Amino acid sequence: MSAAAQASGASPKSIRARKGGAPLACLTAYTTPVARIVDRHCDIVLVGDSVGMVLHGLPSTLAVTLDMMILHGQAVRRGVENALLVIDMPFGTYEESPAQAFRNAARVMAETGCAAVKLEGGVDMAETIRFLVARGIPVMAHVGLTPQAVNTFGGYAVQGRGADAARIAADASAVADAGAFAVVLEKVPETLARAITADIDIPTIGIGASAACDGQILVVDDMLGLFTDFRPKFVRRYGELGQAAAEAVAAYCDDVRARRFPAPEHVFSDVAPGTTA
Repeated sequence: MSAAAQASGASPKSIRARKGGAPLACLTAYTTPVARIVDRHCDIVLVGDSVGMVLHGLPSTLAVTLDMMILHGQAVRRGVENALLVIDMPFGTYEESPAQAFRNAARVMAETGCAAVKLEGGVDMAETIRFLVARGIPVMAHVGLTPQAVNTFGGYAVQGRGADAARIAADASAVADAGAFAVVLEKVPETLARAITADIDIPTIGIGASAACDGQILVVDDMLGLFTDFRPKFVRRYGELGQAAAEAVAAYCDDVRARRFPAPEHVFSDVAPGTTA
C-alpha cells in the first residue's frame, strides 16, 4: 500500500477535526490480515510497541526495537486503506534528543508509509513533539500511564489520582500546545479524563480512561479474547477467540490421531478432474 493511498483515507488533520464530534474508534494491529479486518471499521490503526508482549512474548515493551516496529508497520501498511496508520516509537529511540527522534521517526515513516508516529511523555517530550511537527512528522502523544516508564512507576498502576492529577493535566496540555494532533490517555480516573478532554483542543483517546474521552483504543488481541488468562479491568471482551482457537486445535489433533483427518474429500486421486482413467 502506497503513501498516496493513505492520503485518500483518514489524516492527522481529519482526526484532529473530530474533536468533540463522533467518538474515534481505534485498535492496534500487528499483521496484514488483522489490519484488513480492523481497517474496515476503525478510524485509527496503531502498530503499538505492545507487539513485543502480544506477539513476541516479551515481559514488557522495553526490549522492542525500531526494526521490529518497522517490520510490523510494513505488514500492517499492506492491510490499511482507510484508517489513519500510526506507529509507536519504541523505548530509547526518541528520548535522547529531538534530533534523535527526528532521525528515527523519519526512518519509520519512510520505510512503512505510515501517516504519523506516537511517542510517550508529556511536559518532558513537548520540545521533541514541537521539533517533529515543525519538520513534517505528525505526532500522537501518550500521557498518564506510559508503559515505557514502567520501571519508574513501579508497575502498571492508575495514574493521576489525588494531587497527581495536576501532573497528568499539565502533560496533556503541554503535548497539545506542542502540536500533537491527538493524545492517548491511559489508565487515569474518569474525572481527570473528563477535565482534560474539556480543557485541550485535540482529541483524547482513552484506554482505561472512561467514555468521557473523544475516542477509545484497545489492544486488538485483548478485545478479541485471544489471551485466556489476561483480563484487565478496562478491557471489554467482544469475543473469546482464544478459547475457540484452543477447542479447534484440540479437535484437529483428535481427528489426526484417530485418522479422521484427512478425510476422503481432502485427498487427491490419481485421476485429474474431468479426465478418465
